[in-house]
Amino acid sequence: MRQIVLDTETTGLEAQDGHRIIEVGCIELLNRRLTPSRFHYYLNPERDIDEGAMEVHGLTKAFLADKPRFAEIAQDLLAYVRGAELIIHNAPFDRGFLDAEFSRVFQDWPGLAQHCSVLDTLQLARQLHPGQKNNLDALCKRYHVDNTQRTLHGALLDAEILADVYLAMTGGQAKLSLESDDAGEVKNDTVIKPISKQRPGLRVIQPNMDELAAHQQRLQAIHKSAGQTSVWERLEAEGKL
Repeated sequence: MRQIVLDTETTGLEAQDGHRIIEVGCIELLNRRLTPSRFHYYLNPERDIDEGAMEVHGLTKAFLADKPRFAEIAQDLLAYVRGAELIIHNAPFDRGFLDAEFSRVFQDWPGLAQHCSVLDTLQLARQLHPGQKNNLDALCKRYHVDNTQRTLHGALLDAEILADVYLAMTGGQAKLSLESDDAGEVKNDTVIKPISKQRPGLRVIQPNMDELAAHQQRLQAIHKSAGQTSVWERLEAEGKL
C-alpha cells in the first residue's frame, strides 16, 4: 500500500485567479511506514506573490527567481504520485492548484483523481473531532506531534508533520520512520526483540455485536472520507481476512 503525504505553498488563495504553486513537498509511506523517499521543489511562479501569502510561508519572488517552473517538474511529479493514495490536509485547496498547474502542461488534463485517490485529513479530523479545531497545529497538539520547527509554513515540513499526524490519527506507529545512511542503506531505529518460544499462545477474544457495529461505522466513515473502499474491506472481499 503506497501513500504520498503532499502539501503545497502558493502565491495566493485562489487558483482560479491565476495564483501558482511555489513549493511542493511529498513524503512516501509504504504499508504505513515512512520511507526515505521525498519529492520536493521550490518553483518559479512567474508572477508576484500576495503579501498575505508571503507572511505565511516567507517565500519571496527573488528567492524563487532561479527555481524551475512547474512545467519542468510536472512529468516527474505525476510519475511520483501516480497510483498512490494522496494524503492531504484540506485537499480541495491543493487539488485545485495541482489541477490548474497540470492543465497548463498537459492538453485535455483529466484531473488528478484519474491518476490517484485522495484522502482529506481535514475531513477525517472533523469526523473524529466534531466541533473542535482541526488545523494542523491543533492536531499536532492533540496527538502530541512535535511541530516546534514550524515557525513558518513549508510544503515539505508540513508534509512530514502531517505524515506523523495521519499515522497517529488512524492508528499509530508514527515513529517507525526509516533513515538512510551515507551508503544509501535503510536503517530502522526500532529494536526488534525475538519472541520467546515458551510464550503461551495468545487468547482470541471475539467481538460482540456492539463492537462489530462500531467497526462497520468506522469503515463507512473511512469510505466516505476517502471516496473509496478501505483496505480492510478490500482484503475482506478477497478472502484475506
